[in-house]
Amino acid sequence: MRAALTEAEAALATGDVPVGAVVVDAGGAVLGRGRNRREADGDPLAHAEILALREAAAVRGDWNLDDCTLVVTLEPCVMCAGAVLQSRVGRLVYGAWDEKAGAVGSVYDVVRDRRLPHRIEVVTGVDAEESARLLTDFFRARRL
Repeated sequence: MRAALTEAEAALATGDVPVGAVVVDAGGAVLGRGRNRREADGDPLAHAEILALREAAAVRGDWNLDDCTLVVTLEPCVMCAGAVLQSRVGRLVYGAWDEKAGAVGSVYDVVRDRRLPHRIEVVTGVDAEESARLLTDFFRARRL
């Protein structure tokens, strides 16, 4: 989670919402990193999770990341939860809950929907306070 938090902090430099993600393999090696870049790139799909998954797949030369873990500072949205399923990630670890748009337990629970064929282990609340603080501080500063 420390590497994901570092990515989230780096997103602040471009005015992006501070969310960071990393994909690690079974041995713990980082295969992909991402931070929100919607503002920096003008790309509505440039969420931290999407960028980290793309990089990991490119490094590996394979879209199937079934023996990997995606670590992200904020509960994924519907789009990112779908990307997690499509990449076949074996485990998802996230920090803060997203009570407005979360799709892994708060508003929706896309990745554990029994109607879908892929099952993902989900671990929540890892460094949740630090992850939430980054977001709270970011949005508080924007309101001033």
